Amino acid sequence: MIDIDVRIDLNTSKGPIEARYKLHIKMNEFITLFGKSGAGKTTLLRLIAGLEMPKSGRLVVDDEVWFDSDKKINLPPQKRGVGFVFQDYALFPTMNVEKNILYGCKTGEQKKNLPKLLAITELENLASSYPHQLSGGQKQRVALSRALINEPKILLLDEPLSALDNEMRVKLQQELLTIHKEFNIPALLVSHDVAETIKLSDRVAMIEGGVIRRYDTPVNIFPQVESLFGEIIEIAENKMNILIGSSIISMNIDDKDALFYKTGDKIKLKITNNSKDMCV
Repeated sequence: MIDIDVRIDLNTSKGPIEARYKLHIKMNEFITLFGKSGAGKTTLLRLIAGLEMPKSGRLVVDDEVWFDSDKKINLPPQKRGVGFVFQDYALFPTMNVEKNILYGCKTGEQKKNLPKLLAITELENLASSYPHQLSGGQKQRVALSRALINEPKILLLDEPLSALDNEMRVKLQQELLTIHKEFNIPALLVSHDVAETIKLSDRVAMIEGGVIRRYDTPVNIFPQVESLFGEIIEIAENKMNILIGSSIISMNIDDKDALFYKTGDKIKLKITNNSKDMCV
């Protein structure tokens, strides 16, 4: 379990405010921090990672105290076991893919995760390539693999897909779900994209002015979009890619549906109680 109850002073476009973040996260949940730019989403990730220090409160991860203002505990970032993926990749240009992923590995046992990560992220044939030889999606896969190689206790994702094209974005959305299931660790994603949030999240923390206003399932957070309308942009290999706003959702379909639908069709998707499932 992860228990967060911290406060920090923020300077915003509307002046200084006191932000308070209070969350309880199960160890296998995928949580999205949703809100407008400047709401304080990234600040919460940085507080968890130890890159910023709260002015008060407590942060406990899997029964280990990472921060406690009363007891004067503030675990440094390198001891927190956090995997952090940034929007801008932050790769080392003089290191190839393999060395970028292995950078910071503390034990030989952790290095054994490399083949599995290369396979999951489809980087096996690019292990010797350098960042300047990679596409944006491939760079983001390297950054994701590097964040996971040390088997972190929590994965933090600061809008990692926002700079990618639609096709790559939907592919990495699915890879995020696969990796999350494979490693069985909690993940916190910063996003302001409703369709992406619904696709990925177990629960959503709505942040406004540095305060978590609501914390619930996507279906309850976004009741106005219980149904989403989209356009089919591709049908291939029992999968259907659907454009919803600026995001693409990928759905599994059977052979019968593959014959019934065609590219360009407008369809309505109904969100089920499981936020990661949608049906036509």
